[in-house]
Amino acid sequence: MMTNNYKPFIGGVPISIERLAEKLRKLGHEVYVFAPSYDAEVEEEYVIRYHSLKRKLRKEFIIPNILDPMIEEKFRELSFDLIHVHHPMLIGYIAEYLGRKYNIPVVLTYHTRYEQYLHYLKPFERKKGCRQSSPGNETAGNRLLISSGERLLAVHNRRIINRCSMVFAPSPSMKQYLMEQGVLTDIEVIPTGILEEEFEFNQERAASIRKQFGGNSAHVFCTVSRLEKEKNIEFLLEGLKAYQDRRGDDFRFLVIGEGGRRQLLAERARSLGLEENIIFCGNIPHTELSDYYHACDVFLFASTSETQGIVLLEAMAAGLPVVAVKASGVQDVIIDGRNGFMTKPEISPWADRLIQVVENKELREQMQKRALEEAKGYLASNIAKKVQQHYQNILYNRRLEQEYEYQNIYPITSRIISYLSENNLKNR
Repeated sequence: MMTNNYKPFIGGVPISIERLAEKLRKLGHEVYVFAPSYDAEVEEEYVIRYHSLKRKLRKEFIIPNILDPMIEEKFRELSFDLIHVHHPMLIGYIAEYLGRKYNIPVVLTYHTRYEQYLHYLKPFERKKGCRQSSPGNETAGNRLLISSGERLLAVHNRRIINRCSMVFAPSPSMKQYLMEQGVLTDIEVIPTGILEEEFEFNQERAASIRKQFGGNSAHVFCTVSRLEKEKNIEFLLEGLKAYQDRRGDDFRFLVIGEGGRRQLLAERARSLGLEENIIFCGNIPHTELSDYYHACDVFLFASTSETQGIVLLEAMAAGLPVVAVKASGVQDVIIDGRNGFMTKPEISPWADRLIQVVENKELREQMQKRALEEAKGYLASNIAKKVQQHYQNILYNRRLEQEYEYQNIYPITSRIISYLSENNLKNR
């Protein structure tokens, strides 16, 4: 497996890679992860670190040095059957090169709607003075630049994907998106799985967390997210302000995660009069997240850039109903009215749904049971078995192609060479 980012970076891609690799190893396979180096990395068996560049993107994302010769050196030392790459660009170029050079099939998981992250690149930043949360404030020139960038990305990613043997989409909506983008490679839906441990929790620890952060509040909500623009946390704050106006201060909201917008979000909470209700918990070790989920009543979500939204499933494994904004990835796991609610990206209807869950105890308990049932269908061990089957099919088809070439093309080529050689001798 090859990736542009990995632990200790916290994100959906590292989680997906780690879980799939671990479960494939339990099925008897040898799985190595080629990942960039970090200052605080921990040495792990089967993780091969290649160098990163000194500069970072937005002081958060490291930039991998894909020209590090160690990548091919280590690759050549081991006998690989298949390459599974997790990004079409940067490390995707090396995966394509190695696959072609060593005649190995390449599979790609399309984790990310890359066009929604263009704002991390300087040419596509909104002009100073524009509210970042309001796309309508962009200049005409900026909108044109972003639109051109999105089209260029689509062409670039389509060309990379169509050179792969197969592409995995994390959700049906992402499969549909790739088909609409003109992808011709076989697309299979392979979500990130959740672990059996996600369903377990320490009851005493969960009660302690609720007491520590919730105090005497009747309700405790939470979200788990990087605190960046595309995660749309501002929407949640404004939605909770509408909730507060109608029901008062009967809640606490735990924001779990870190990012570049933490200070801006804290200031926004103060300006809305929510400073006592919003608690920024920072990053929490993944092994402790289940206790935090179990300490809460409802999971809140407003991101519209997800391809699956693994945190939704993790929350549902703790029996939390979800109140979210309807978007790709979200609508693949949330069944509106059964295990949660989805609304348009509008404050009033979103707050209405949250109030409905809070005030209707019977509905909330039904949603809790259904959320748990839905989560059980995403066990990582079952996902790994599906991936294993796809790997085997790809390798089997590759062998058939090679046999066909040997049995049909090689004899014809040999006869042509023999004929040309004989005629050449006669002419001499």
